[in-house]
Amino acid sequence: MIEQLALSIVCLAGVYFIVLGALALARPEIAKRFLLGFAGSARAHYSELLVRIVVGGSLVLSSPLMLFSSAFTVFGWVLVGTSAAILLVPWQSHHRFAARSVPPALRFISVIGLGSLALGVFTLGALAFGSQTA
Repeated sequence: MIEQLALSIVCLAGVYFIVLGALALARPEIAKRFLLGFAGSARAHYSELLVRIVVGGSLVLSSPLMLFSSAFTVFGWVLVGTSAAILLVPWQSHHRFAARSVPPALRFISVIGLGSLALGVFTLGALAFGSQTA
């Protein structure tokens, strides 16, 4: 049951990256507004961290069934570890950091879009083809 839930969460994360990538390429202004919303409030900050921890844990649990399992295990632990570290930082500090770093990065929204698409396709492919061989 937990394994199926983890696999479903990884699948949803892959779909999320594909949708974000498509949005960044097709409607960049909407994608920019969405990305600027992270860490905008305590609720957004803690919600983001919760999602990152859940997705990271799901990657760790699902990685043995995926292609490139070692890479997904490491990526999952990196998500969990960095999220745990950010939990120790007051959300206002995260907000200030995001306010300084996200706008300059958004100049490269098309690169972000392509990277997001690639990550989503890679994740879903690793999930689909790894599950067939497990």
